[in-house]
Amino acid sequence: MSALLSVQGLRVEIARRGRAMTAIDDVSFEIAAGEILGVVGESGAGKSVTGTAVLGLLERPAYQAGGRILFDGRRIDTLDDDAMRTLRGKEIAAVFQDPLTSLDPLMTIGDQLIETIRTHLDLTPAEAVERAARLLAEVGIPAPRERLASYPHEMSGGMRQRVVLALAFSCEPRLIIADEPTTALDVSIQAQILDLLRAMCRERGTTVMLVTHDMGVIAEVADRVAVMYAGRLVELGPTAGLLGEAVHPYTRGLMASIPDMHRRDAELAQIPGSMPRPDAPVPGCAFHPRCPRALVRCASERPPTFAVGASQVACWLADPVARSAA
Repeated sequence: MSALLSVQGLRVEIARRGRAMTAIDDVSFEIAAGEILGVVGESGAGKSVTGTAVLGLLERPAYQAGGRILFDGRRIDTLDDDAMRTLRGKEIAAVFQDPLTSLDPLMTIGDQLIETIRTHLDLTPAEAVERAARLLAEVGIPAPRERLASYPHEMSGGMRQRVVLALAFSCEPRLIIADEPTTALDVSIQAQILDLLRAMCRERGTTVMLVTHDMGVIAEVADRVAVMYAGRLVELGPTAGLLGEAVHPYTRGLMASIPDMHRRDAELAQIPGSMPRPDAPVPGCAFHPRCPRALVRCASERPPTFAVGASQVACWLADPVARSAA
């Protein structure tokens, strides 16, 4: 399957007090057409910044300092603002954590949907209204025609996030960047929104980059997983493989933190320490101060990426020489 999105050597820096701090450090991955890639890691790992760079929404003091971003073989990180805005509205859409940041509180739900639809699709006002009502019905909003006249504050958080999904799918985008789309919702609503997102994507063949800190969400939805730590990609592979036999100690730590519903007395595993700050980078492998399996070389040598089965792992433990000696 060919890649719809290709991120190559992405580097994002943050200008602060006369010097540049590295937020994203040489990150590369691809997402095939129709695939759901889960991007996971702790807060501050660089997940959201990566998604923001793909959307062309980096704001100063953050800026792209290196690498390339290709969409369907076309480089998009060099597009001007108008061209990127057009692409972002029609071909690439976003679903953010808090629906209130995506919805205009002064406009009705219908006006926002219709404006988006008519901006990118050649439809009459009446056709746009019909499409808006159908989308609200598809995302599970009751009495969709009546709800077109509602304002965001008149809806619950779960209903607002359904509206955001309707907006995201309104122009049939080929790629959706979903950044923590369920974090602001309670658990029962989270499952409903995830099921809806997955079903709508599968039905349309939409490609998804799903950013989350929750490995449980990844297990339910993603085809492949990209694990990030301190602005670097540390493991990338099929979801089933990572859930069953992760290689990188950080990925294993994340997996161990998922609650086991069959063992109510089991304590949740924790990864000791904290992630290094961008203004205080760690030499060698960024995870080595917290790693229970760190080697001597981890403190001074940054590991390259090794192929382990269908996965790519940036860890000296994945070195074929070290694995054969183990």
